[in-house]
Amino acid sequence: MKDLTPAKSTLDPIEIASRDEIQALQLERMKWSLRHAYDNVPFYKNSFDAAGVHPDDLHALADLSKFPFTVKNDLRDNYPFGLFAVPREQVARLHASSGTTGKPTVVGYTKNDLDNWGSVVARSLRAAGLCPGDMLHNAYGYGLFTGGMGIHLGSDYLGLTTVPVSGGMTPRQVRLIGDFQPKGITVTPSYALSILDEFAAQGVDPRKSSLEVGIFGAEPWTNAMRLEIEDAFDMHAVDIYGLSEVMGPGVSMECVESKDGLHIWEDHFYPEIINPETGEPVADGERGELVFTSLTKEAFPIIRYRTRDLTRLLAGTARSMRRMEKVTGRTDDMIILRGVNIFPTQIEEALMEVKALAPHFQIELSRPDRMDQMRVICECADAAMTDESRTAAARQLSAKVKQTVGVSIKVDVADVGGVPRSEGKAVRIVDNRPKGQ
Repeated sequence: MKDLTPAKSTLDPIEIASRDEIQALQLERMKWSLRHAYDNVPFYKNSFDAAGVHPDDLHALADLSKFPFTVKNDLRDNYPFGLFAVPREQVARLHASSGTTGKPTVVGYTKNDLDNWGSVVARSLRAAGLCPGDMLHNAYGYGLFTGGMGIHLGSDYLGLTTVPVSGGMTPRQVRLIGDFQPKGITVTPSYALSILDEFAAQGVDPRKSSLEVGIFGAEPWTNAMRLEIEDAFDMHAVDIYGLSEVMGPGVSMECVESKDGLHIWEDHFYPEIINPETGEPVADGERGELVFTSLTKEAFPIIRYRTRDLTRLLAGTARSMRRMEKVTGRTDDMIILRGVNIFPTQIEEALMEVKALAPHFQIELSRPDRMDQMRVICECADAAMTDESRTAAARQLSAKVKQTVGVSIKVDVADVGGVPRSEGKAVRIVDNRPKGQ
């Protein structure tokens, strides 16, 4: 793989500023953001007043812990525009969640918000090793989902040649990569595996493609998956993080030269880690739930938003800004099976160690009697795999999960292509347990 480390002269000065300079800017911007939310969003005024706090009570960054949290239900309760801090006519763009589990969560951006979003995504793409004039194959979904449009915004800002292919039509993805010769690809990790399968189906060697870096986000993925993708494509694989409630992709980014966690663009987003049970902040280095406060957003300020993502904060390395460790799971994705907490990434890590199995899987939960059961449906790596080999691989995966996680599971090894493929975020868990019991 080529060395894609960006020249220091291309970085924004704030990326390599001192911690004192960063924190001084954060405090100034946080005071503005709290006041902006309080003065212009009735929800925040009522929330702050009920907690007995006022924007003037913020004298130091640590004082933010006095202010109440914002959670996803607050967005749904104020659907569609109740959390906007500017008149609707000043909103230049809207994005929203799918709303499959209730009312969608709607977010908005002023023109200045879009400029800031473009700048942090451009910063992220540059951290991945892309330079003005490079070509980017953008396979994130376009539409209300922030992924495709957000990446495209930053790609334009950086001066890349953008291929807005979106998700789906996988054979075309491979053909366009071969024909257009892009340097980078932005895509979910699970859909990257589908693209990899299509390379094999077309008899094309992915290691001979033009791709030098893949930028993966929108779902948790493991370092084992990183190594698998890097080896398959002979390219760098780096992590990007974001969520629509805070901005979209580009809240934090892994630097290609270090690959040691995602640097948070702290001049726009202030991170905290809290104990998910008590809500109390924990020290940098301790694992917990990630919370964000926006520092520059005009249309949709967000104060102490509980992301449900589990990670920890670490000191900066390739940049001065703090890093967040790769997200290993979400509090709302956690499976409690017979008293044991399990995350899908733990199953993925075990699966990646069984070479006879492909890296596609789905977890099915059921309760045939009084006891919850987990069945992992995966598939063989080789279509010619015998029944005996499948049984051995299933036993191997079951044993690894038992050893590392501490629970017994059932494993079914399907034919090649037997696990549903994703063209965006993978559906990892199918919960068939009776509701309300």
